[in-house]
Amino acid sequence: MSIRDKVAIIGVGATKFGENFTQDYSDMIVEAAYEAFEDAKVSPSQIQAAWLGTCFPDSGGYQGNAGASLADALSLYKAPISRVANYCATGTDAFRNACFAVASGVYDIVLVVGAEKMRDVTPRESLVGQLAETGHPVHGKGVTAPGMFALIATRYFDFFGIGRETLAKVAMKNHRHGSLNPKAHFQKEITLEQYLKAPMVADPLGLYDCCPQTDGAAAAVICRADLASTFSQEPLFVKGLGLANPVGDKLAFNPESDFISFQATKEAAQQAYDQAGIKDPFKEIDVAEVHDCFTITELVTYEDLGFCRKGEGPQFIDKGVSSLDGELPVNTSGGLKSCGHPIGASGLRMIGEITDQLRGRAGRRQVKGAKRGLVHNLGGLGAVTSVIVLASS
Repeated sequence: MSIRDKVAIIGVGATKFGENFTQDYSDMIVEAAYEAFEDAKVSPSQIQAAWLGTCFPDSGGYQGNAGASLADALSLYKAPISRVANYCATGTDAFRNACFAVASGVYDIVLVVGAEKMRDVTPRESLVGQLAETGHPVHGKGVTAPGMFALIATRYFDFFGIGRETLAKVAMKNHRHGSLNPKAHFQKEITLEQYLKAPMVADPLGLYDCCPQTDGAAAAVICRADLASTFSQEPLFVKGLGLANPVGDKLAFNPESDFISFQATKEAAQQAYDQAGIKDPFKEIDVAEVHDCFTITELVTYEDLGFCRKGEGPQFIDKGVSSLDGELPVNTSGGLKSCGHPIGASGLRMIGEITDQLRGRAGRRQVKGAKRGLVHNLGGLGAVTSVIVLASS
């Protein structure tokens, strides 16, 4: 069974992403949700059910452990609320589950919110602190995301004969796009010299290769597709939803992996493409938001999503194909690299960016004539991937 054209997005909203020290977890939820309500022209009382995406509640003062965090913030006590956590795919998986509930006919109109508070913590409570103190005593403790993705970058460099200058082009592109986004954490362009002189984090990944940990919330109101016109004059339709976790957390120990691609992305993308009827992603997708937790991730994702062939990611970025004025703009928002990555919120923010693009209201970041868009989230070291295809008709 395909999800195609059974569910519509009628409203989106998001806070500014950044060090939101003046807002707590509930404040951010309220801001994002009410912006989505206003966009959809609905009231909270019309919401029949809701989904909350929060991945690491212990990094934010223990808020987000349950759907009650959303109920308390929005007084949604009469609507059943589910809390979803699925690594960095948390927000898009919450959206996916909400879509299934609407498509099944159980609900007509629902709310999806992603939120994460990651800056108001001590070093011990941070993600790095949690990784250092938990996990397997041999291959778990001390493992960090930059360290693991640096291994992918090293392997990719060796296999295809490129260097850091290629990754620099990804970083500079996304900072350039982010400079046009008033809700991005970082709103400043960077130069090649700045990139090369920045401190090394995990060789070969430097400071500008890594997205920041960030506070933020984002939301979407969705409804049955056949009811969309009663709420909005410009609804977007869900064409495909893919989710895959073929290797789990053991990618680094998988002898079948070439360590220059993510099988989860390939499988999730194929699921979404099959549902949406997409045969040639490069020609049929107009704009994409992909999971650039590190610059190497975006480069590999070009290939895994079928935008180009394996090993052609460097040429894809070199030729400006993924820039705002390119043939297939990627991360017009600035990506995780500029927007930051409040884990549960990122997927919903990306859905919001594609919604704005397809509605023609992305301002200085607008992709001319965009009609079909894609959202991609990669969780863990390729443990899980979510891919969503959206279209304006």
